[in-house]
Amino acid sequence: MVVSSISISIVIPVYNGGEDFRKCLDSIGKSFRCPDEVIVVSDGDTDGSWQTAEASGAKVLRLPASGGPARARNIGAKAARGDILFFVDADVMLHPNTLSLIEEKFQQQADLAALIGSYDDAPGADNFLSQYKNLFHHYNHQISSEVASTFWGACGAIRRSVFDEIGGFDESYCKPCIEDIELGYRLRKAGYSIGLYKDIQVKHLKRWQFISLLRAEIFYRALPWTELILRDRNLNADLNLSYSNRLSVVLVLIFIVSLAASTLISWLLLVAIAIIFGLLLLNLDVYRFFYQKRGLLFTLRVIPWHWLYFLYGGTAFAYGTLKHYFGRFRLPKPERI
Repeated sequence: MVVSSISISIVIPVYNGGEDFRKCLDSIGKSFRCPDEVIVVSDGDTDGSWQTAEASGAKVLRLPASGGPARARNIGAKAARGDILFFVDADVMLHPNTLSLIEEKFQQQADLAALIGSYDDAPGADNFLSQYKNLFHHYNHQISSEVASTFWGACGAIRRSVFDEIGGFDESYCKPCIEDIELGYRLRKAGYSIGLYKDIQVKHLKRWQFISLLRAEIFYRALPWTELILRDRNLNADLNLSYSNRLSVVLVLIFIVSLAASTLISWLLLVAIAIIFGLLLLNLDVYRFFYQKRGLLFTLRVIPWHWLYFLYGGTAFAYGTLKHYFGRFRLPKPERI
């Protein structure tokens, strides 16, 4: 049963958004259901993104220096008037029905506190790493439980009353990081429901390169997420933390050790070969997905990257665990991506 209409405020933090940000704003203007307001928080940008936002008709809040998307989103939320706060990243494009679907979900479910959507299966950047990474993100959301355990700042909506009660994003995350995941953990801990709706989609425009991808994955995701997991003792088997992913991490590490040691103990080469087949079988659904979307050659290129993902994810978790319990290990902090 559909209840009375609700108002939706879109909140977008932006730091030197460039052409992707312009496309983001253009896509909002093509929505079937217009937002009640668009609030752009210019997080110390130097490329004139705030002017692009003003020209689009958005309400613009300018910050003198960058403090990260967590702070920017909180500032935007305080200025918003809508019943629903819809957080969008500056490098995504809404589908025409994205806002309509969000309104529909909240109208139909009075107990729904927040929801997240998914990247679509047509990433904006055409290079291999961007296609691989964004399609993999799409796949993980499409196969995951509809009862979510995290929030997502790229395409996440939350009732304003709940956001205010929970205290918003943790501003100690001063870089683009896991501030949305941490918010989701607090929401679930407080007993609020978060829905993952796979038909609510946005297009990711970001162009990933080798260095930017590894830096973001390790420093801004794997390491802080490990710290959060250990802090909250929360290791839900969902999204990137599924049991098959955990087993794959172990198998990749054993594969590397076996392959290296096979130069001294020849029969370990057979172990390494067996693990290759094991990893292929364990992740067959992933590779079938890529094959259906992009064909055989693309899928063959995906496999080593997928195994590298398990390697650096597992290594980061091990490092993070040692750091959490012993506190002696330090890594240099990277520059903002």
